[in-house]
Amino acid sequence: MKFRFSQDVPMFPHYSQLGHVVNDRRFVSWYVKQFRTTSQAGASVSGGSSNSQGNAFLVPGATVATLLMLGVLHARRLYDDKKVEEAREKGIEFEFQPDAKATFMRMLPLRSISRVWGFLTNLEVPVWLRPHVYRAWARAFHSNLEEAALPLNDYASLRDFFVRTLREGCRPVDPDPYSLVSPVDGTILRFGELKGAGAMIEQVKGFSYSVSSLLGASPLLQMIAEKNTQDESINSEQESTQREKSKKSWWRISLAYPKVRETVSECPMKGLYYCVIYLKPGDYHRIHSPVDWNVLVRRHFSGRLFPLNERATRTIRNLYVENERVVLEGLWQQGFMAIAAIGATNIGSIELFIEPELQTNRPRKKLLHSEPPEERVYEPEGVGVMLNKGDEVAAFNMGSTVVLVFQAPPSKPSKNNDASEFRFSIRRGDRIRVGEALGRWHDS
Repeated sequence: MKFRFSQDVPMFPHYSQLGHVVNDRRFVSWYVKQFRTTSQAGASVSGGSSNSQGNAFLVPGATVATLLMLGVLHARRLYDDKKVEEAREKGIEFEFQPDAKATFMRMLPLRSISRVWGFLTNLEVPVWLRPHVYRAWARAFHSNLEEAALPLNDYASLRDFFVRTLREGCRPVDPDPYSLVSPVDGTILRFGELKGAGAMIEQVKGFSYSVSSLLGASPLLQMIAEKNTQDESINSEQESTQREKSKKSWWRISLAYPKVRETVSECPMKGLYYCVIYLKPGDYHRIHSPVDWNVLVRRHFSGRLFPLNERATRTIRNLYVENERVVLEGLWQQGFMAIAAIGATNIGSIELFIEPELQTNRPRKKLLHSEPPEERVYEPEGVGVMLNKGDEVAAFNMGSTVVLVFQAPPSKPSKNNDASEFRFSIRRGDRIRVGEALGRWHDS
């Protein structure tokens, strides 16, 4: 018995956003014709040898394989994201609930899979095929091709297209000197104020992780916690313990930056805030500086590469802490500043523009999460790497997540009733773009 399926009934409902690409018969027939022409041309130039004929099929074949892999990995994500958005509109908030899929994900070689994906996306796409591939991607993931700085034919590979720059003026930076702007295009997942030495960031309702586990052993953050502890008059025994602990971890940075310790001790008490922003595959993939600041330290944590979509955040424990990430840490006019760029499945490679030689997701015999992160202290002229608001900092190969942790004037007015407190100007679930204000404060 032969089974026949109607073309009007989709086998996979979550492929509906990609359907118009597959169902266009004229495009398919045109593609096959061009594919044959390319293959025959390659064979004639080489004298018809079997070696050259294989090479003629290699690039188009790899491109098709890349697109198929892309569909398998992301079509389900589109379907899940749609369900999440519908639930959010109804006021339903998902709670943390591990499932069998989360357990299965831990057994998969996601780092190796991501390296294979990186290899495929670096293959050169035939010039005649580039506009069709990139437009298909843009339709599926809602990318705005009109913002691209170059014509589509100029992007030699999928990776070049993913990390493309934008036309000048597409992302104006908020000119207000008392504003902190978004470093990426994305969706606001969480934000708020961190209170207390053991402050926690909520991953999803029902599960949180500590700031120190995300950023690592941060001498700057420890000194700030010590300063705030002193200002709040905590008992002397606890105060001396924190000071002794801070002395050991601060030793390396204090040699490079003798003025930093003095700066931290003299600044008034500040509040500590955080903001989590998720980048979808179709978003602009570059990370920009949210303020004028000095980057003092870089830490690279080798880790897993779980997906970072909404489903993963509510089913995988310590998602952001376990995943591969690069943390930049330093100081700005209001105190401490840190940016954590977190890798995900197929996004193991995080390109850091201020340190091009840094390589992430490198092959390793065994991944030990107890290993300390690879750390580098930036020391040009003793002030670190200076970045201005809006400067390019890094890039992801696809979508991912960025976590900001920063100091700003506390949310509660001080005793003299000044109005200098920092206030977020965003809501959970908002779509935001590079250069738009995350929050503002007033000069006291």
